[in-house]
Amino acid sequence: MTAPELLVESPQRNRGTYREVELDLQVRKRERVAEGVVVLTLADPAGADLPEWTPGAHIDLMMTPTLIRQYSLCGDTSNSAEWKVGVLLDPASRGGSQFVHDKLHEGATVRVRGPRNHFPMVQAARYKFIAGGIGITPIYTMIAAAAATNADWQLLYGGRTRSSMAFLDVLEDHGDRVSVCPQDETGMLDLAAELSAPDEDTVVYCCGPEGLLSAVEQACTSWPTGSLHIERFAAKAFEPSVGGDSAFEVECQRSGVSVTVPPDKTIYEAVEEAGVDVLGSCMEGVCGTCECDVIEGEPDPRDSVLSEAERESGATIMICVSRSRSERLVLDL
Repeated sequence: MTAPELLVESPQRNRGTYREVELDLQVRKRERVAEGVVVLTLADPAGADLPEWTPGAHIDLMMTPTLIRQYSLCGDTSNSAEWKVGVLLDPASRGGSQFVHDKLHEGATVRVRGPRNHFPMVQAARYKFIAGGIGITPIYTMIAAAAATNADWQLLYGGRTRSSMAFLDVLEDHGDRVSVCPQDETGMLDLAAELSAPDEDTVVYCCGPEGLLSAVEQACTSWPTGSLHIERFAAKAFEPSVGGDSAFEVECQRSGVSVTVPPDKTIYEAVEEAGVDVLGSCMEGVCGTCECDVIEGEPDPRDSVLSEAERESGATIMICVSRSRSERLVLDL
């Protein structure tokens, strides 16, 4: 998950059986790694091991009952004693990055939920990593994993200025595998040159601001299906359905509850009002917290998490934003 705030405020909810791991962790170390960017090292106060995670994973920082944000893990996956997150102070902060920079100093305690991974690293013969600004945080751990296995990889890393780009001291040790492109020195990333030749043995991983992601998506239209993997900080815009949204039925199989989802409510809102125990956070289809399996029916995915292949499969759905193309959905809730 990664950088500017991935999410929005979420009300505190009373959850029973449908929960993820929540831990109260201590800020063991706080480092300034670039202009406006701090890396927090989080650990259990009693020294207990933390849950395992894989490159691309993120955690929720539950800073207050109504202020929850997602940040990508950027430490060493083999270190079970510590997690690290990199946080950019966003000038347009809605509270999350400002809280981190103002309140989470060494010794502070913060509740953490997760980890979860909606940006997993797949096996491939070759990796092409593209990062913009603080979008380097999930990519950073992927590079470490690729380097550890002697995989073939390249990184194209852009930022406003060199001083604003995190982890340069480590990344530049990789020599010509890494292309560092501060905008005030080299201009915009040359995506046309970088992505002009589709390669079925190469997968592309990209994280950064929406403008970069959209440009990479456009540049990869001729690449084989499944080649491009991206992670967004904000919700992708979707065209409204022709004629507007319609009501549909949702059966929550595990809970034994059925509800009608009207046009002006989300599945999440409807099932929660019916007393079903659901977990959510961003309510924008970005973080993936509310993902659940589809048992029957045809979902209408409107999230910014699933790949095209995952959308076509209809196997899962983000219930905070997505709807149904069929009159009835049966969900694993």
